[in-house]
Amino acid sequence: MTIRPILTVPNPILKQVSKPVDAVTDDIRTLMDDMLETMYAAPGIGLAAVQVGEPINVIVMDLAREGEDPAPQYFVNPEILEVVDDLTPYEEGCLSIPDVFDVIDRPKRVKLTYLDYNGERVTEWAEGLYAVCIQHEMDHLKGVVFIDYLSRMKRDRAVKKVQKQERLKATG
Repeated sequence: MTIRPILTVPNPILKQVSKPVDAVTDDIRTLMDDMLETMYAAPGIGLAAVQVGEPINVIVMDLAREGEDPAPQYFVNPEILEVVDDLTPYEEGCLSIPDVFDVIDRPKRVKLTYLDYNGERVTEWAEGLYAVCIQHEMDHLKGVVFIDYLSRMKRDRAVKKVQKQERLKATG
């Protein structure tokens, strides 16, 4: 497995709409394994393929809490089939926008369908953190990052903060 670089805002690749995957192949599974390793190393709880420069409809997540056994989840071509009207506020962050957090309102429950690691079709309801995280990651597949939901001022401030961090990293 390989840890891949995570793209940060304002990289234009993050604004690309990801393409569907034809089939879950060994190459796709290798990508998902790499993504999971990258996500764990970051550390994070979700990662979309576009965040590692691959604009295809692939997501990995692991919502296990500290001290729990890893519980990786794999989503290929995920689609939301149904949402409940109730919204829940949740403080979100993103590996592509390090050290920036803000509260976003999202549907509390969503019904989704996707292909798993083995290419099997899964349809299920997600709620709580699972619902928030899958919606956040699926936004990435549409070229949307969570700061796009914020005011222009907050969004600009977040991008400038990330750019400053990147400059500091580059200069050592």
